[in-house]
Amino acid sequence: MGLMDFVKKQFIDIIEWTEERDGVLAWRFPVADREIQYGGMLTVRESQMAVFVNEGQVADVFGPGLHKLTTQTLPVLTYLRNWDKLFQSPFKSDVYFFSTRQQVDRRWGTTQPVTIRDKDFGAVRLRAFGNYAYRITDPKKFHTEISGTRDVYTVEDLDGQLRGLMLQHISDAVAGSGIPFLDLAANQVEFAKQLREANGPAFDALGLKLEGVTVQNVSLPEELQKILDQKIGMGMVGGDMGKFMQYQTGQAIPALAAGVGSGGSGIAGEAVGLGAGVALGQVMAQQLGQGLQGGAPQAGVQGVKPEDVMATLEKLGELKAKGILTDEEFAAKKAELLKKLV
Repeated sequence: MGLMDFVKKQFIDIIEWTEERDGVLAWRFPVADREIQYGGMLTVRESQMAVFVNEGQVADVFGPGLHKLTTQTLPVLTYLRNWDKLFQSPFKSDVYFFSTRQQVDRRWGTTQPVTIRDKDFGAVRLRAFGNYAYRITDPKKFHTEISGTRDVYTVEDLDGQLRGLMLQHISDAVAGSGIPFLDLAANQVEFAKQLREANGPAFDALGLKLEGVTVQNVSLPEELQKILDQKIGMGMVGGDMGKFMQYQTGQAIPALAAGVGSGGSGIAGEAVGLGAGVALGQVMAQQLGQGLQGGAPQAGVQGVKPEDVMATLEKLGELKAKGILTDEEFAAKKAELLKKLV
């Protein structure tokens, strides 16, 4: 190289990244046709890491601090270049900076309901959304698996991939939480914890750490939401299923009476859908039976008029047709009424 060529050649003395824009995960220092000065300084700020790459192969990795670039501080690059300990010439190498700050308030959510299995309800469809935070912890792995040779790689470039990972493990999180599906909406903190644990390994494989997950909303199917509302309404019962059924019956009888009285069956069907149908049938049958006995629960009353029995059987038949009485309950009440004709 002639003297003039050497004078014209540009050298890099300081390598640094000032992060002039938000949301950048990886940034390549613009070396272009310049060479890095032996003994030059590399500045890596807090919340950054720097990686030297030689011909596509990751060499030395630097954490925060001020580093003088010599064969001692670049041992891997020295080995790859076959430099000896006396090497003091300028050199070329790709240098990438990585942001290790937390990337917060990244959104995840189900665009379509996700079908999961529940021990109480079988297959159910779930909608949920929330946010998550992550950071780069292994820049070498992130460079190899994700960002590659791009000049700039941003959080927006990665969002779609990470959202997909979050949704992929929703079923695992629900199963790992041990929370009944009906109670998920009231246990969002535990659900979020399990979602974080389920997704952790997938993030690690990309050189990332999933720092936190929040679940802001869990939407249950409408029919299960109604059951949840009923459970909340009788919260002082303390999980007693018998009292729960009594509560549902008391809540549904006024609406059922209004529906039957107006000739409609929609409210009755809704009451059955809430799980109160069987209990309603039992209550109504008991009330009808007591009415046949003169309004008092007296045992052994005989001589009931045949027309009264037939009228009662017709009413019971209507209740069975609407699903308020089961076939077994209707048959038992029918047999009881027929005995009264003897």
